[in-house]
Amino acid sequence: MSDPSWKPESEAKSGPTSKQLDCPICSKPAASDFRPFCSKRCADVDLQRWFSGRYAIPVADGDEEERPGADDGEA
Repeated sequence: MSDPSWKPESEAKSGPTSKQLDCPICSKPAASDFRPFCSKRCADVDLQRWFSGRYAIPVADGDEEERPGADDGEA
């Protein structure tokens, strides 16, 4: 008898690469050549967003952070 849970090696792999992903720009299915995007155009749109600063990581001001040794009274 064959094992019903057995799958060929190419189908047995699991993880984010085997899951069908959508393009983060236009939500069409991702193409393997441009993953995670569907086309070169969407990849270029994403790159332009990085260059223009649209994808900025917020940074807390230095005054709000507690620095070690700042309240110990030593200078």
